[in-house]
Amino acid sequence: MKLKDLYSKAVDKGIERDPRTRKAVEANLKKTAKEYDKLSKAEKEYFDNESLTNPYADTRILFGGEETEINSVLVGIDIDAGELLLADRLRQTGRSIDLCLAHHPAGSALVNLHEVMKMQADILAALGIPINVADALLDERAKEVERKLMPLNHNRAVDAARLLNIPFVCIHTPADNCVAMFLQGIFDKEKPQYLSDVIDILMEVPEYKISKMSQNGPKILLGSRDSRTGKVFVDMTGGTSGNKRSFEKLSQAGVGTVVTMHMSEEHRKEAKKHMLNVVIAGHIGSDNLGLNIILDEIENGEPLNIIECSGFKRIRRGKEASS
Repeated sequence: MKLKDLYSKAVDKGIERDPRTRKAVEANLKKTAKEYDKLSKAEKEYFDNESLTNPYADTRILFGGEETEINSVLVGIDIDAGELLLADRLRQTGRSIDLCLAHHPAGSALVNLHEVMKMQADILAALGIPINVADALLDERAKEVERKLMPLNHNRAVDAARLLNIPFVCIHTPADNCVAMFLQGIFDKEKPQYLSDVIDILMEVPEYKISKMSQNGPKILLGSRDSRTGKVFVDMTGGTSGNKRSFEKLSQAGVGTVVTMHMSEEHRKEAKKHMLNVVIAGHIGSDNLGLNIILDEIENGEPLNIIECSGFKRIRRGKEASS
């Protein structure tokens, strides 16, 4: 398949599994288009035109022509200069590699990560938190993340891809949307009563079994195996961790248990203060799950030669399992 088709399939799957619904995402894209139309000619020169059709600023073709034919892909949770050099070395030994595909963003997709966080406000609103409160919480946190990302030398990996002439793409929020909706759907159906049930459900997922084998499986961060769950909220998407002050609002909205990829010590203390249970599904296991669901969509009818690296393990599912 062509690189543009692989990329568009990933973005469309992300929209399909977006917690905000496709209609809401398309409304946001129309809003972006209206804002673009109001810009001056000088301002339009620096505008990210991709944002007119792709709602995820952390998902981009970082290097390579859209018409490039893709048959063999080196896939990793992180792709940096080291992995790109690995791809080049594998090419030298006769391995065919047409593309490097990362989950975590690089280049412009990394420096604009904060833009994706706006979607978290809609997720909080769907749980019963007033949208004005959710917007204020996320705006504060997004600006904090933006300030942290500004000093980064964010184009290092992209420059390496260019010098080695290796097409390079990152797929972040679309994959995170998939893992969030996949797990939320299971918990809504199974209705676990205790945190031990939550762990048991997670351990039925192959990606978490693999993580457990490497001593990094799902864990209870707050609560105990006998703690009752209450309402389970899967918090897996929206760029990066939200505002720690959201935990108070989640507790007030009736959430009893948060299932997430990872949590900082600062966020853990705040969640504990508001008596929330927290289960850490695992960062790399969750990233694997989301990326595998995306790749199932990409490979539907057009299988690719997937070469695993950088913490990624390919698990294929039937279309029904990822829809």
